[in-house]
Amino acid sequence: MSDKPAAKKVVESYSVMTEMVMPNDTNPMGNLMGGNLLRWMDIISGICAGKHCGANVVTASVDHVSFQRPIRLGDVVTLEASVTRAFSTSVEVYVEVFAANIKGAEARRCNHAYYTFVALDENNRKPISVAPVIPLTEIQQQRFDSAPRRREVRLILSGRMKPADATLLRDYLNEESTKY
Repeated sequence: MSDKPAAKKVVESYSVMTEMVMPNDTNPMGNLMGGNLLRWMDIISGICAGKHCGANVVTASVDHVSFQRPIRLGDVVTLEASVTRAFSTSVEVYVEVFAANIKGAEARRCNHAYYTFVALDENNRKPISVAPVIPLTEIQQQRFDSAPRRREVRLILSGRMKPADATLLRDYLNEESTKY
């Protein structure tokens, strides 16, 4: 692998996508189908990751997704994505989903998730080094700081790490348990 690219600010790859929920996007109840929303989330987070990495990227994982509020036929959906942390060849992207009616009323946050992408070389065969992330706001810093714990959870769930080896997660849970 080559040297690590220069660090980038979160804002440099921040991405926004807007869609309107059309009849072919809905289920029989007139709500956006979850699979369509996941597709849009994957697209915007992939664009964001690609901008940060300056390379083609592939989805490696998606953290827990919970459909918190229905998105209805005719709603305008806005998806916002930003890189939270870079590891050696992968980036974690936070994507948030908002919906409102066509007039901009009834605005609401409907969903969010963390996606992980791996950057690939020009032949799309081997992972490449990615630029570190520079968080500038408090929320960016919080997401940056908590990313290694989320990564350990992903590695445990994928079978690539034993729970006993998840020291950051264990330390965090022990620290949290003493607060109560």
